[in-house]
Amino acid sequence: MFLTSKSLTSVLRQYPIIKSEAPQRSPAMAGHLHNSEAFNYGVETWEAYKRGALSKDLVEEQKKVQEADLLIFQFPLFWFNMPAILKGWMDRVLVQGFAYDLSKAYDGGLLQGKLSLFSFTTGGGQEMYSKEGIGGDIRYVLWPMQHGIMHFCGVKVLEPHICYAPENVSEEKRKEMLAAWSQRLKTLWKEEPIDCSPEWYFK
Repeated sequence: MFLTSKSLTSVLRQYPIIKSEAPQRSPAMAGHLHNSEAFNYGVETWEAYKRGALSKDLVEEQKKVQEADLLIFQFPLFWFNMPAILKGWMDRVLVQGFAYDLSKAYDGGLLQGKLSLFSFTTGGGQEMYSKEGIGGDIRYVLWPMQHGIMHFCGVKVLEPHICYAPENVSEEKRKEMLAAWSQRLKTLWKEEPIDCSPEWYFK
């Protein structure tokens, strides 16, 4: 499915094509294990990437990432995190050698030159995700996603787009949320990335 406008052309994925199985050998790579005595998923996918042995669906997803200027992740917040199927996509696609290396991370990550944005809905209201709220500042929730994954891979991060508790508001309010998101999409390229340092999240 494609979303097109004068300022934005994106491939939208409603469901990743990669099966959400446990991170084991067979779904992600072909051929022999690098170390059959002590299985390490990160090491094995790195070795598979270097020898061109990652599964076809992973390579196809990596190609989409390589071609993208902007990565938008749209999801419902679930247990203070992204849903498992999206986390599984990141685990499988953003492997060492492709997205980062031990000596090439954060501002030196291998996906430099790209932007990312996390757009999500919540079950609780905005007051719940404040410093005084029971859920704590929403920035604490975003830390592992924006800094720990995107920034680690060298991707710059735009301010998140959050729709708080859409199921608990009026239909008119939900329409306003959609309109605001639609309007923002038209001007994303003019936005500056957030600082994405620890001080930004925990100040």
